[in-house]
Amino acid sequence: MPLIARASIECRAMTHVLLVCMANVCRSPMACAVARQLAHTQGRGAQLHFDSAGTHAHSGKRLDARAKEVLLKHQYSLPKTRSRGVTAQDFERFDLILAMDEANLAALQRQCPVARHGKLRLLLSYAPELGRFEVPDPYYGDLAGFERVLNLCETAVSGMLKQV
Repeated sequence: MPLIARASIECRAMTHVLLVCMANVCRSPMACAVARQLAHTQGRGAQLHFDSAGTHAHSGKRLDARAKEVLLKHQYSLPKTRSRGVTAQDFERFDLILAMDEANLAALQRQCPVARHGKLRLLLSYAPELGRFEVPDPYYGDLAGFERVLNLCETAVSGMLKQV
């Protein structure tokens, strides 16, 4: 095998996963924090890279205070990034792009080149035992909604890590 081909295979030893919600201030950053910590706990942190983005994000916003409170309560490290929108480069850079709900998945499908649609899935497709497909948006609710989101993310990320 030529040296150049071998090098490009070795570069893809890391799997890149993008978690996507609408504004990138609660669900996707929470899922990203869970994914990073669970991958690290399993000794797979060097093999997996996680990031988050939003289909309708206003870049630069901080993590929602309630999401922060729930993550800290459950001893997750807080994401250090601010919100950002999904970019055209994300469809090339990431191996797997996981949407929190059908609306976000549809937005991603409209933006994504058809040849890359195989990268798009719902996060909860990795947790069929839950009997639901969407991570509900807790933004307009109370703290209990953020707790529910965390529980759904933990279950789905655990399932995803078994398959990726």
